[in-house]
Amino acid sequence: MLVPIPTGKTGEALINRVSDAVGGIAKPWQIRRVAQAEADAKKILALTDLEITETRERAVKRMVLEEEKNQENIESVTAQAIPHLSAEAKPEELDEDFVRYLFEKARLVSNEEMQSVWAKILAGEANKTGSFSRRTMDIVAQMSRTEAELFTRFCRNLWVVGNLTPIFTKEVKASRDEDGYSMSFSDLAELESMGLIQHATASGYIRPNLPKYIHVWYYGRTVVLEFQRDQGNSLSTGSAILTSAGRELAVIAGSRPSKAYFEDVLQHFINQGIRVSIPVGIKDMYLSMDPGGA
Repeated sequence: MLVPIPTGKTGEALINRVSDAVGGIAKPWQIRRVAQAEADAKKILALTDLEITETRERAVKRMVLEEEKNQENIESVTAQAIPHLSAEAKPEELDEDFVRYLFEKARLVSNEEMQSVWAKILAGEANKTGSFSRRTMDIVAQMSRTEAELFTRFCRNLWVVGNLTPIFTKEVKASRDEDGYSMSFSDLAELESMGLIQHATASGYIRPNLPKYIHVWYYGRTVVLEFQRDQGNSLSTGSAILTSAGRELAVIAGSRPSKAYFEDVLQHFINQGIRVSIPVGIKDMYLSMDPGGA
């Protein structure tokens, strides 16, 4: 697959930075065709003064073909990252070690959905230095498409309560409901084993020492919570919290808000004796939400 050079200074700056960081493997921005692999193999063997046996030729051809595929993956991830660059992005300032480490992992990925994850990580780091750690990239490198989809489902439960906070309204059960957002015990256990969440199996998590009024957000939709006391209030959020890696990846998980879940959480607040106010200005945002299916 040939990847054209995108127009725009920021996109070109990203391409140049990737090219510099991976030792020129992406220059020029065009891969060699697979049809050339056999000729390349013979050239390599000739340069090393090795006898061109059939076995050696097949081995070197395989090596060349593997590099062809790796090159395609590098180009695809970089091209997919460009639309995610912000106006303030500074790809020319990307740390070379970061880019090399990313492509040590991403060059082996052919699945388009997982390439998209790597592309968002690359763009996110260009947009804001320090957005993604090596530990987070190690988790992504081991993540399957199914695991990525599970985390995306989990992220439908995220609110901003000071920071990204999952709020669960239902008791965790052995199997999930077909509502597009609930999580089973095994789901949470799997995400915990991946290093994305911490799961409290016995007692849930709370946000303590809250004032009488706080603002919380669900996908940009503001909700005002009024507690009964002037100070020292607490908010029950459920049985899981994000790890640092989970917080980094939640930003690029691609999850969508659910109206059914949003309404469940509002009722969850009310059940805790909390008064709920929704600003008139978010009416259209509320109505535009996905009803809540998978």
